[in-house]
Amino acid sequence: EVHLVESGGGLVQPGESLRLSCAASGFTFSSYAMSWVRQVPGKGREWVSVITAGGGFTYYADSVKGRFTIFRDDLQNTLTLQMNSLKPEDTAVYSCAKVKRLTHSRAGPSIEYDAWGQGTQVTVSS
Repeated sequence: EVHLVESGGGLVQPGESLRLSCAASGFTFSSYAMSWVRQVPGKGREWVSVITAGGGFTYYADSVKGRFTIFRDDLQNTLTLQMNSLKPEDTAVYSCAKVKRLTHSRAGPSIEYDAWGQGTQVTVSS
């Protein structure tokens, strides 16, 4: 049984930082690419960042590039998203997701998911 549990969300002011964590279990964590996605009520889910199974390559959505950093610890089965210089438009529910298939191209990644956590709320407001 795949289990993904996020933590670290909260309410912050614009320009501040948050670190989100995801604890994974029920599968061989090190064998899978992992991702952070986010969703705003009334809007579709969008990918934020992806890290390959080996941790050797990362992708970021243009909207967060330069501000967010994704990393993983395969010994502890954890995934982290460091979010700096937060903006009001970053407000969303952030979920940790297990990647079923990741296709690389010059245009960017194509991602297929097969599991998600319940998410943690991030609110950026003054």
